[in-house]
Amino acid sequence: MGETMDTGPGPGGPARPLPAEAAPFDAIGLSRMLLRSIRSGALATLDPDGTPFASLVTIATDMDGTPLMLLSRLSAHTRNLLAEPRCSLLFAQGGKGDPLAHPRLTVVGRAVQTTEARARERFLARHPKAKLYADFPDFGFFALAPDAGHLNGGFAKAATLTRDQLLLDLSDAQPIVAGERGAVEHMNADHADALALYAAGAGGEAGLPWRLTGLDPEGMDLMAGDRTVRAPYPERVTDMGALRKSLVAMAARARATGADA
Repeated sequence: MGETMDTGPGPGGPARPLPAEAAPFDAIGLSRMLLRSIRSGALATLDPDGTPFASLVTIATDMDGTPLMLLSRLSAHTRNLLAEPRCSLLFAQGGKGDPLAHPRLTVVGRAVQTTEARARERFLARHPKAKLYADFPDFGFFALAPDAGHLNGGFAKAATLTRDQLLLDLSDAQPIVAGERGAVEHMNADHADALALYAAGAGGEAGLPWRLTGLDPEGMDLMAGDRTVRAPYPERVTDMGALRKSLVAMAARARATGADA
């Protein structure tokens, strides 16, 4: 495991993951992919006596990658967060074989309740069935503001990440922020064929009813049933004109790849 681990201050010292920028693999890209594509994970909170308490929650992300949750105040983890917001979320990618051979990301930070309209929209787009209970008086949306991340990308791949490495800077992409909702609605209403191409180009299964749940300066989030795909753009986009050009290029590339198969 030496290729991605710092062995500490001297011979025989404890092994530590390398910072993401020093890792010999794309730790930032893999971490952001896990953030965007995992729909449920383990939430660890602190009971009033300090005992760690882990539970399963559903997850979405805000446009910058901030994890979002819809929680009930009747749940122990919500009571814990309201008293002590420090927590962590585990995003684990499933698959065949040894579970520890697949990548997973732990995000550590503080979770606070949010009434932002975009948080609600993005969560419900990712979890449509949650519309049945999202407005119950005991439910509320929570955002986990990350302090740091720990990535285990599989065998011999470990790295630590800062907040700025986990989240996107949206300061130069306000046209994308403002136009996301309209673009998502337009693509889902009029361009199902293109969404299927984007999903296929990103490794998604063909023949499924893929729909767009969100987009951001780096890529699109697609879903069909309980399956998800993260479709990155060829390059970062900061306005709607650049987004359209990227989508045209991605569709053309996916068509060409399909024709060559």
